[in-house]
Amino acid sequence: MQKATAILFLCLLSSMMNAQTYKAKISTNYGNITVVLFDKTPKHRDNFVKLVKEKFYDSLLFHRVIKGFVIQGGDPTSKNASDTALLGEGDLGYTIPAEFDTAIFHKRGMLAQARDDNPQKASSACQFYIVQGKIADDSSFAKAKRRRGSEIPEHHKQVYRTIGGIPWLDMGYTIYGEVTKGMDVVDKIALVKTDKNDRPLEAVRIKTIKLIVKKNKK
Repeated sequence: MQKATAILFLCLLSSMMNAQTYKAKISTNYGNITVVLFDKTPKHRDNFVKLVKEKFYDSLLFHRVIKGFVIQGGDPTSKNASDTALLGEGDLGYTIPAEFDTAIFHKRGMLAQARDDNPQKASSACQFYIVQGKIADDSSFAKAKRRRGSEIPEHHKQVYRTIGGIPWLDMGYTIYGEVTKGMDVVDKIALVKTDKNDRPLEAVRIKTIKLIVKKNKK
């Protein structure tokens, strides 16, 4: 009886979690960026929510900025780093299993998790990036085909040709959210001057990340 009750409780808890949508407002010294988190990548969504609730990201830097590519943050060593420190290697000692969905691709504005070169393509526990990207052409699609081993769907290509993105990262890095407001802030950050390691010369800091929870109607 106790076992059955426990199983019922877990089912109810899962149902409650699925009955809400998470958004997050990333406040920076350049402005605010709001992202919606995807239910199709629950491990990444739940990990991000957990870290945000713990205020893990507060005061960390966007330590890697490449115009036309991405802005990346979440290295825990960046919080109190010196101006000359080499950043990008900090993590939390675990990885998140890859969660790929062919319907989710690296168009402009996507939120995705960084990773090292592990063969399982498991994600960093904490480092994330937001895609700025650029308008793609046939050479971009050819590069993407070589890297992923298959052709990019035509309707994805149309989006890449229209608003831009990074097609050669598809099915290589897990995407788990999308910017719904504040891409102008992403663009501002992408324009900052950086050093040879792509670190901004002046700090681009995450002040806070706040969760916005919306209850879904049944």
